[in-house]
Amino acid sequence: MKMEISHETTHKQHQMNQDSSNIGQPHESLYLVLPYLPLFELLAMAQTCKSFNDALSNDILPWLNIVVDDKVRRSRVTDEILVKITSKAMGRLRSLVLVNCGMITDDGLLNVVANNPGINKLHLPQCTGITAEGIIRAVTTLNQHNTTVKTLKINGISNVTKEHLQTLHFLLNSDDSSSIDVEICPKCDEPRMVYDCPSETCDRKRTTGSCRGCKFCVLRCEECRICIGFDDEEIEVACEDMLCEGCWISLPKCNFCNKPYCNKHAYKQCAVPGSSGFVCEACYMKIMEN
Repeated sequence: MKMEISHETTHKQHQMNQDSSNIGQPHESLYLVLPYLPLFELLAMAQTCKSFNDALSNDILPWLNIVVDDKVRRSRVTDEILVKITSKAMGRLRSLVLVNCGMITDDGLLNVVANNPGINKLHLPQCTGITAEGIIRAVTTLNQHNTTVKTLKINGISNVTKEHLQTLHFLLNSDDSSSIDVEICPKCDEPRMVYDCPSETCDRKRTTGSCRGCKFCVLRCEECRICIGFDDEEIEVACEDMLCEGCWISLPKCNFCNKPYCNKHAYKQCAVPGSSGFVCEACYMKIMEN
């Protein structure tokens, strides 16, 4: 009898010691979720408690694909911050997506690339602090480590020339225009994003044979990218972009002026207490003044 009690007591003590050793440790399922969390949520989690910080510090999987995309305002991520964040991948970063990060420079980009020679996806749209020459240096550095960039996005980078594009296509070892988001517009002969009209009944395509061109040469709906003819009735929109009639009808409208935002500028919608839906920025200012 005494032996049974002693055995049971020892078993309970062992179980209590095992349970106490797991106190404060994140559940194993957390590691399955981490790779799918946005960057800033990962950084916020690391500051909540020591166990989360340790979990993120000891797992490189969430840091292999870095995406900094702030559509509301220009990102405040600097070269120093970017290097610190990408260092968590321990040299194994696979993709780097920086959208509207105007404080990142050529030196910061080159530093990250040099420390992560396996990057095969490089997206830098609207990163105005980076130059075409800086992008060429970064891709050249990756080539020296036998890494081929599969997709490169540089829309919004200033002063990109035909020669820059030719050099980048050579470095990417690809004649496929889909590998780079910018190409030579067949109408203005400038390096820009070029679109085809998806509509089979496009009037411009039927009359001229082609409606392929950049947004400066061919007016397009921001949502569906179909051509908007000069003879089409002008549709009022709450933002600066253009919409076709079909997309205008489908999008939610301001409660006061009945103008929609395109999805790209939907973050500008303003809420008014006691009212459902939204109001545009212009109407919101009028409300606040009254």
